[in-house]
Amino acid sequence: MDWFAAIEEKRQALKRLLAMLVAMAAMSGGPTLPRHLHCAILRLLRPAEAAARRLIIVAARGIVVALPPQRKQKPKTAEPLLRGLGIAIVVPRADLARAAAARRAAAIRAARPRTICLPLLDPLPRPFRHRCRHVPAHAAPRISVPGVAEPFSLPPPPSAYDPIDAARLSLRLEALGRALDDLPAQAKRFARWKARRDAAAREKPASGRFWRISPLRTGRPPGGRLSRYDPVATHPRNIREIDEILAHVHALALFVLDSPRSDTS
Repeated sequence: MDWFAAIEEKRQALKRLLAMLVAMAAMSGGPTLPRHLHCAILRLLRPAEAAARRLIIVAARGIVVALPPQRKQKPKTAEPLLRGLGIAIVVPRADLARAAAARRAAAIRAARPRTICLPLLDPLPRPFRHRCRHVPAHAAPRISVPGVAEPFSLPPPPSAYDPIDAARLSLRLEALGRALDDLPAQAKRFARWKARRDAAAREKPASGRFWRISPLRTGRPPGGRLSRYDPVATHPRNIREIDEILAHVHALALFVLDSPRSDTS
């Protein structure tokens, strides 16, 4: 199988979809989007992000990275206790210089424009998440006492043209574009995550910590409408192009994760 050709084909398909989503997000020309347009972009962006994650896994096939040595943790001191007792603490000049440099670096990071990276791991389903039961504002009961409290008017139900903040959506589109433009760097990033996971599983098997065994969640991919890839099957009319792309790269990612590292055919 020509892995490079398969990766490049799916990458170009995702870039075409991303260009369409960026054009849809630019239709309003402002920091907000109508609710119907915001939801339409999200319905395509979620499976596109899932497909890009699986494409990164396929691109990381055969990449081996060496992790840097772990930093030794400094032993805890009684400095907070001494300060609470009113005892003066003499801080070396070198420590003061390092603290000042750390503050300057934090200020520089805070001044930079906000960016996000494409997550390498699928969000896990939370079946036991407690959801607060509430009544929408437009359907709340109007309780009043005759002669004491007058009935108040309820707000209207949400409209398809309500303005929704698009800042987070723009960051996700930008992160997806950067990942597709620099797929080798993202593949090395995934290889480093996999190496850290393997090292944690070997060195700390009984530490009580939890870590992800697989970057993909079980079942259907996030946002997809196909549970498996079948190139000769007849799909319903509600199956989109992104669903077929996601199903294909999902099958490739599962094959890569299940294959031994030495296999480079």
